[in-house]
Amino acid sequence: MRTHERTQGPVPYTARMQPPPQITPTKLADYLETLSMAVFESGMSWKVVEAKWAGFREAFAGFDPETIAGFSPDDIDRLTNDTRIIRNRRKIEATVHNAAAILALDHEYGGFANYLRNGGGFEVLVKEMPKRFKHLGAFGVYYFLYVVGEPVPPHEEFRARFGRG
Repeated sequence: MRTHERTQGPVPYTARMQPPPQITPTKLADYLETLSMAVFESGMSWKVVEAKWAGFREAFAGFDPETIAGFSPDDIDRLTNDTRIIRNRRKIEATVHNAAAILALDHEYGGFANYLRNGGGFEVLVKEMPKRFKHLGAFGVYYFLYVVGEPVPPHEEFRARFGRG
């Protein structure tokens, strides 16, 4: 038992976790990489995903959405055998689908950032994005929006509302 636990009780989960670093996206690949990290971390230890992330960047062509959206079934088969990454076929297929979705939204809104900023705010995006993007739930949306610098509620408020994270 830690000293803090003996004197003040367990350390709250949110006090133990450090928030992920934020980025300023400069290209669509930045959005797809962040979204893909949320997808692959779902149900897994973030440490495992982080340890393999350099391999992900190589295997997924630097997360260039146009390249990934064009991946064929043979490319997906190749990735399911690539030991540099987590070889979950559904998450690999989701990444290909999500690349195409980012490109479509970028075209429809005149920029993917415009979609995020004009999508109705956090409450709407947390419900709408899982409909457009595969393997993305409420916490994945929260993580994604936080990392790319979009407004999100405080983590404690998010957890109270959605019971996750």
